Amino acid sequence: MKRIAILGCTGSIGRSTLNVVQSYPGRFSVVSLAAGKNLDAAFEQAKEWKPQVISVATESDADALRLRLKNAGCSETEVVWGAAGNVKIATHPEANFVVSAIVGVAGLEATYEAVKAGKSVGLANKECLVAAGELITAEARRQGKPLLPIDSEHNAVHQCLRGGRMDEVERIWLTASGGPFRNTPKAEFASITVEQALNHPTWKMGQRITIDSATLMNKGFEVIEACRLFHLPADKVNVIVHPQSTIHSMVEFVDGSILAQVSVTDMRLPILYALTYPERIASDLRFPVMDLRHLDFAPPDMEKFPCLRLAYEAAEAGGAKTVALNAADEVAVAAFLDGVIPFTHIPRIIEDVLCETKAVKMESIKQVLQIDLEARSAARRKVEELGKGPAAMAGRPALQN
Repeated sequence: MKRIAILGCTGSIGRSTLNVVQSYPGRFSVVSLAAGKNLDAAFEQAKEWKPQVISVATESDADALRLRLKNAGCSETEVVWGAAGNVKIATHPEANFVVSAIVGVAGLEATYEAVKAGKSVGLANKECLVAAGELITAEARRQGKPLLPIDSEHNAVHQCLRGGRMDEVERIWLTASGGPFRNTPKAEFASITVEQALNHPTWKMGQRITIDSATLMNKGFEVIEACRLFHLPADKVNVIVHPQSTIHSMVEFVDGSILAQVSVTDMRLPILYALTYPERIASDLRFPVMDLRHLDFAPPDMEKFPCLRLAYEAAEAGGAKTVALNAADEVAVAAFLDGVIPFTHIPRIIEDVLCETKAVKMESIKQVLQIDLEARSAARRKVEELGKGPAAMAGRPALQN
């Protein structure tokens, strides 16, 4: 039986993981949960799943949850908090599989410690591999444990790679829906609203990842993630726009053969794949094959979506550049969501921060977190310089390539 720890149990991936666990009660059990700031959801999940340990964001939240659980007759669950609490969830001695689904670098230390503790890890947090992928993958190789991607694109690549050896791979093709602005002229980007950017045509996701999909930065992160997971250079990882999102990724082999993975757009399928690997078990997640009748493909427009170009540049440089890329993006996206900067300033801020960041190699998680803090500080300064509020945003020019 897989005994599971979930980092980010109240988010969409965490909830989908619990749904999978519920569907296969004889195969999986929940040992520990990291819930973050959503106290109500943490309380309900602790009542239902009765984990041995649950973690929340702050000490006051931990005190409040402890009291609520005691009043509900669930005081057997230990409540911990903060970064140390997340590490305790991820390294619980009874857990043998960890789902890493905390958004951002908040889950980085716990994920690294899970790998270091010899756990099998299912990765849904792309920021971990963007910021510290070289460290995490090296540690996983030392431990001889798999890093199993839960991101739909990398999960698809992982499945396709079962059809050949890594030395037979010519390139990887990551598909992208193109986001809500695939057909929007670049001249209109300066007037894009938050509501428009949050209207993703295919997936329902959290706010940051939805904006990242609109700028194609999310696809850029996936390029870096693929480089780290599959030990390939950036020029071997190609992005192709595929609006139907039917094919999740493809692997091209040296003989010209291309294997593609097709499935429903439901995150429970890649979660199930990761949890049961190397097995495949039956599910009811069926894809209507007749939907394959119409498939469109096009190259991404790097001029319209400079975030993708910046991600490729960071991937090639590696080290601190990818740390800064993620940190600056998170700050810039938050500023856009708050109405402080226009959509077109997101890539401008990221590029400015990348230019200020030296391409040094990361030697430790502590160093990664320090570079992350410095890049966030630099990005906030750029936000202050470029955006003094909605009234000051009119007429600002877009980033020029």
